[in-house]
Amino acid sequence: MVSSDPESRHELAVRMAELARHIAAPRSVDDVLSDVTAAAVQLIPGADVAGVLLVKQGGEFESVADTDSLAAQLDKLQHDFGEGPCADAALKQTIVRSDDMRDEPRWPRYAPAAVEHGVLSSLSFKLYTADRTAGALNLFSFKVGAWDADAETIGSVFAAHAAAAILAGRHGEQMQAALTTRDRIGQAKGIIMERYGVDDVRAFEMLRALSQESQTKLAEIAQRVIETRGDD
Repeated sequence: MVSSDPESRHELAVRMAELARHIAAPRSVDDVLSDVTAAAVQLIPGADVAGVLLVKQGGEFESVADTDSLAAQLDKLQHDFGEGPCADAALKQTIVRSDDMRDEPRWPRYAPAAVEHGVLSSLSFKLYTADRTAGALNLFSFKVGAWDADAETIGSVFAAHAAAAILAGRHGEQMQAALTTRDRIGQAKGIIMERYGVDDVRAFEMLRALSQESQTKLAEIAQRVIETRGDD
């Protein structure tokens, strides 16, 4: 837990620096998010369980980096009921806080179910992923009135780290896809150059013409050319 004393603030600063290095390092998004949720439980007063909820296009829920399977169970309840703090944070509000689930009018079905699982307080933070996937970092407590201003401030910083990890992962995936597409087009150009005796520029023009005529992505046309290599 982090309090306002200098030693605790130093511990928080050290952990934040570690998380920043982890995001920059070549690690998987799941690993970085797991570090974020584990640090959140360790450093945020009142947090007993943490997890990340991703809401994809079409409304599909995905629970990741849970410190306890309870987080995924609570996400499923929110999906089934169509209400809850994590979904609200991911899709609507920036911070969603509940200090007592036993007297929570916003989620008439979810709140009693959460209490049955021992959860009495929750704190959720929107993840700004600049992507089609919405997300939230979610904290759960087995105590009433678990949160204060420090919890919201520290949680917001952790949420920024989580969002950065997701963005870094998406960028890596896009870069890999771009490299794969480039290699595929290069192979297809080589096949056309050899087969028809044309130069590099003409081979690319032929690929592009086929793409435009068939209204098919250039990478897909290139893959089809590669698949015909054995037909010579």
